[in-house]
Amino acid sequence: MSPDSGPHALLRIDGAQALTGVAPLPRWAQVQLARTPWVVVRRAAASAAVLPVGIRGAVRGERLAAWLPRAAVREAVTPQQLAARAGWRAHPRAGAVAALAALEAVARLMAAAALAWGPTGSVGFELATGAATAHAASDLDLILSAPSLLSRPAARELYAALARLPVRCDVQLDTPRGGLALAEYVNSGGPFLLRTAHGPLRSADPWRQCEAAG
Repeated sequence: MSPDSGPHALLRIDGAQALTGVAPLPRWAQVQLARTPWVVVRRAAASAAVLPVGIRGAVRGERLAAWLPRAAVREAVTPQQLAARAGWRAHPRAGAVAALAALEAVARLMAAAALAWGPTGSVGFELATGAATAHAASDLDLILSAPSLLSRPAARELYAALARLPVRCDVQLDTPRGGLALAEYVNSGGPFLLRTAHGPLRSADPWRQCEAAG
């Protein structure tokens, strides 16, 4: 797996037998991986040998954490790569799924703001795998790379522009300290709740130090 394929990257595997940490797999997970042998990288501590991954089923309640040996990765696709491919432009279901149709407007907004971004969630999974996982009422989950400080005025402007789209956008900033909801960054004075590989942490500045959430 590419070293930059972090949380939210989608990984193609050979099937359920490639996974460790859960045995036996529930029936729904076995069926899902037989049909679509892809998993998503979770935000949890990895090792030199294994990666934390998640299996997603047909409905929201079907989610399962597992571990994948790095050597078992057959293909890795990051959200940023999905954005660069712009596969939604020729997607046969774009007319029926508002979240897919909205990606072109999102791409224009992100290009204007010079932000690296990508779709995650059901939309990202569908773009990577070809499986019809998004539906007409799906939210549009996005991740924005934020290796350096994103100013609050710029964040508010982006948040307002995304709110005008005809689909609800759930946006996460990927900061050096962890994942931060754009809505919280815009609407809260802090400290902010970050999702990290070692659990939730609180930070007054997501680009500096954190404190354990309590």
